Amino acid sequence: MTDRTEIFATVAPLIERFNKKGVAITDATTFAGDLEWDSLTVMDFVAEIEDEFDIIITMNMQAEIENVGQLVDAVAKLKG
Repeated sequence: MTDRTEIFATVAPLIERFNKKGVAITDATTFAGDLEWDSLTVMDFVAEIEDEFDIIITMNMQAEIENVGQLVDAVAKLKG
């Protein structure tokens, strides 16, 4: 599953569980700004992504991921 569209299609429903504000999910949707996630929510979400894709997202990588598109790209790279 390295196709970007497939990855986005898997990631978006996982985000919805934490999307308390009902924000539309696009590549440009930011986790801190648009979704207003706190650090605990981010950690829970990252754990779900890691389990779903069987990958490990390092703390350094997490710090660089600000929006959904960057997350999808990171997953694609790690799955590559």
